[in-house]
Amino acid sequence: MNKDMTVGKPGKTLFFFAVPMVLGNLFQQLYNIVDSMIVGNFVGSDALAAVGASASITFLFVAIATGMSVGSSVVISQFFGARQMGKVKTCIYTILLFAAVLSAVLTVVGVGGSGVILRLMNTPDNVFADASTYLKIYFAGMFFLFTYNTLTSIFNALGDSRSPLVFLAFSSITNIVLDLVFVIRFGMGVAGVAYATLISQGISAVLSFIWLMIRLRRMQIREEFSYFDYRTLKTIWKIAIPSTIQQSIVSIGFVLVQALVNRYGSVVMAGYAAAGKIDSIAILPMVNVGNAMSTFTAQNIGAGKPERVTKGLRAGWVMSGVIGLIVTVILFLWGDVFVGAFVDTASNLEVIGVGVEYLRVVSTFYVVMGVMNTANGVLRGAGDIKVFLVSALCNLGSRVILAYALAYVIGKSAIWWAIPIGWSIGLVISLIRLKSGKWKGKSLVDTTPLPED
Repeated sequence: MNKDMTVGKPGKTLFFFAVPMVLGNLFQQLYNIVDSMIVGNFVGSDALAAVGASASITFLFVAIATGMSVGSSVVISQFFGARQMGKVKTCIYTILLFAAVLSAVLTVVGVGGSGVILRLMNTPDNVFADASTYLKIYFAGMFFLFTYNTLTSIFNALGDSRSPLVFLAFSSITNIVLDLVFVIRFGMGVAGVAYATLISQGISAVLSFIWLMIRLRRMQIREEFSYFDYRTLKTIWKIAIPSTIQQSIVSIGFVLVQALVNRYGSVVMAGYAAAGKIDSIAILPMVNVGNAMSTFTAQNIGAGKPERVTKGLRAGWVMSGVIGLIVTVILFLWGDVFVGAFVDTASNLEVIGVGVEYLRVVSTFYVVMGVMNTANGVLRGAGDIKVFLVSALCNLGSRVILAYALAYVIGKSAIWWAIPIGWSIGLVISLIRLKSGKWKGKSLVDTTPLPED
């Protein structure tokens, strides 16, 4: 069901919109975690390292899909807040068609270039074959990846965070079952988890598309719409291009950091991969609060109600802060247990040690990350994309530069100490912009509501 976020108590509205997003992404990360756990325990630490080495590359292509989805989500939300449903439908059809074309191009690029990228990243020979296999299968399902990400952003833009939760839960369960069958029953190794991901994403994308088409047919509109509009696409790309650049540079940064990790060998690679998986699921609730803040902001900017955004922001900061503190305590107390779940504990104590060190350093600053992400959600949703881009890139750039620079002084631990420093720099930039209030006049579209009948 579509949710109008321009009415009601801002804090309550934001909370109940964010909760299904958090749960949905936890399901998504769950099957990513299970992939790594099954590989680490039933195939070996070298296979886990191969999946970890592949992750930074796949994130580059996910970043493009995410950037495009962010652009469409903000524009759809602003039109939805302004009650211009014809433009909402035009925007939805336009971005779906464009996503299909772009995913086909990137499939060719990904399948053809995966080996070259792995070599450039200094991937060790003992994990190269598995990493290459994983990537080629993953890229073969690029259409489903793009379609599902786009559909999820559309549902969220309409204030519906429950539908993606249902489809993600179904996809996660399917993925886990297929992991167990392909890897344990048929002994397919790394290829098995890749095929499980491809199939589960495909099913979820198809079901999401069918449900969206049903919803669009039921949507009542008073103005005309089209199935593709170049001007609408240009408006979407005003946010999508900077967001894609930001996401792509972030992923390139991850590739550069992974290359640094690879220098320390497969033990550090495996520990870093396991800790990275845990870290990614630990920060998800705070990331989703920021995403919810983006939709909340976009709808209220479209409705001409920036004062609601300020109230919602305060609620978002409280939510992110509380979550950050809770997760930090959990990882400090049981970090070794979580990392140990990815590998055979008795024979991989060094791997566990690397992972625990990473988690204890990074988790200490989760509150900083949560506050930064929520602030950036406001800038993104308001269409103040240039400052959002500056904040994000300064965050990333400092992380990569410091990781390499400090590695010569303190060794591998520089890789994880650089992360919270980057968060702090990004937070300062975002807070300065929010304090100025200039983000309130950055709407991307003419959001003057149509007159009532």
